[in-house]
Amino acid sequence: MTRDEQQGETLFLSLKGRGRIRVVEHKGPEGAPTLMLLHGLGATGPLNWFAAFSDLADRYRVVAVDHRGHGQGIRTRRFRLQDCADDAVAVADALGIRQFIAVGYSMGGPIAKLCWSRHPERVLGLVLCATAKHFTPQQYPVLMRAILPGAVLGARMAPKLVLDQIIEGMVRDIPSPKVRDYVRQEMSGSDPAALAQATRAVIRFSSRDWVSTIAVPTAVVVMTRDKIVPTRRQYALAAAVPGAKQFEVDGDHYACAKRETNFVPALVAACDHVSAAAFGWLQSESAGHANL
Repeated sequence: MTRDEQQGETLFLSLKGRGRIRVVEHKGPEGAPTLMLLHGLGATGPLNWFAAFSDLADRYRVVAVDHRGHGQGIRTRRFRLQDCADDAVAVADALGIRQFIAVGYSMGGPIAKLCWSRHPERVLGLVLCATAKHFTPQQYPVLMRAILPGAVLGARMAPKLVLDQIIEGMVRDIPSPKVRDYVRQEMSGSDPAALAQATRAVIRFSSRDWVSTIAVPTAVVVMTRDKIVPTRRQYALAAAVPGAKQFEVDGDHYACAKRETNFVPALVAACDHVSAAAFGWLQSESAGHANL
């Protein structure tokens, strides 16, 4: 694979009735299954998945999006996780992709699950990383409903100031000046008001009532030292999805951006498991229809 193929192709797609979105695509082997990579809160497609692009592209067609208000994602006045899921399906439509495996990290986990619940005919399987059925105790959404509207208003009144504060908080503990500059560049296009709304959306999200109905092959990649999405909740998600297989990563919530962890091998193994199970299921489904 050449250097250009490893870096992939950056596309700017105008989705009818939705807006303009940045997509990074790696074509992968001819005829390979497609992975739709859905990033976490505050990140972008490249920031969340850069360490995994090359390894995944050896096996799959890989598509990574920027969610609404993040990086160079769709501009919006109202952030909803459901819209992000619909955006991912619209990207698949624009690229001629009929079905895909939805791969979600942290906030991307709810978006992946919503891709399946809203468009079940499009999603072959799920790979859910560093994520949960729900994210906060029940009392916290009440508090956040009181605080976050003010945060959204403040972000709209002084967007550059708020965004600079968010970015500097993200890069504070990054030792490499080159990496800090890359993060600043990636995040420079983000909308701080949308990030505040996205925080509220994640806090309010819960799939507790329906996660047990997921009916596609699923893998859960668990960060064993995660304090942002507690590890126990990641294990609880794996236990709640029928037939889900666990893959463990010896790392914290930011393991996806740390090459020294085993995140990439675990992610590849999880995608391989779901792909094999999904295509085995499709073959048996086709055989069943042929016998009718």
